[in-house]
Amino acid sequence: MRQPNLIDYFLLTILALIWASAFFNIKIATYSYGPITIAFLRVFFGAIPVLLLCYFKKIKIEAFSKDWHWFAMIGFINLVAPFFLIAYGVKSVQSNLAAILMSTTPLSSTILAHFYTKNEKFNLTKTIGILIGFSGIVFLFSDNLLIDENNFISALLILLGSTCYVIGGVLTLKISKKKNENVTGSILIWATIILTPLAIFIEQPLEINPRLDSTISVIYLGLVSTGIAWLLRFRILVNNGLIFQSQVSYLIPIFGTILSYIFLRELITLKVLISLIAVCVGIYFVRKADYEKII
Repeated sequence: MRQPNLIDYFLLTILALIWASAFFNIKIATYSYGPITIAFLRVFFGAIPVLLLCYFKKIKIEAFSKDWHWFAMIGFINLVAPFFLIAYGVKSVQSNLAAILMSTTPLSSTILAHFYTKNEKFNLTKTIGILIGFSGIVFLFSDNLLIDENNFISALLILLGSTCYVIGGVLTLKISKKKNENVTGSILIWATIILTPLAIFIEQPLEINPRLDSTISVIYLGLVSTGIAWLLRFRILVNNGLIFQSQVSYLIPIFGTILSYIFLRELITLKVLISLIAVCVGIYFVRKADYEKII
């Protein structure tokens, strides 16, 4: 690991922008494609840059090795389920809400880590962070202008999608000794295998006549927000470590809210801003506790 320089901060900002841009692009993709098809196209196009990197770096892909069941399980929980749930939810709620709801992942992971790991227990700082962050989410659900009885379940499904990421992360610990590129390539392969028949038989995407903007968005989601973003994440992790890379959590909901306004003119209410601040403050306290533990 090395001390981050200006280029490292620039790359971290780019990663945050790429991941934040996924939310308004998911919204645009839902204009033409169903949630299963969006999930399928994301993993299909996302696998391309990852598998090409593995090929040129001569990294063995172990998708069909003796650990195939772990790759398949993680592929379903960490890719298939959240990609579907987020796309399904965003169809009925604003994409900026999805960005805020999904930013709770660090808070959820802290709770899960307390129960399923030995060295990640709660302390006062983490507890304060979790309470502040989730208070912001509860407050967001009280915004009747954006969340009502018609899309309440959709918002909950997005939250469930963020929880799937956390569970998938815990399961990944089972194969933590394998190269990141191998793991990502393998779970992308299994996610594609799982989603292919579902998309073909349930949504029949070959029979639709999609809008051009929806097609561009779904390709972008795969190649950039999934494939290239994961590779950029690897670079930051290797050079600067997990604590530095985790700072992206603060930026995603902020950038997601800004981008949704720029590209979709989505409404930003006072409750959205208060919830956004609360979530970012909550993440700050959780990350602060992790940093203090390391030093």
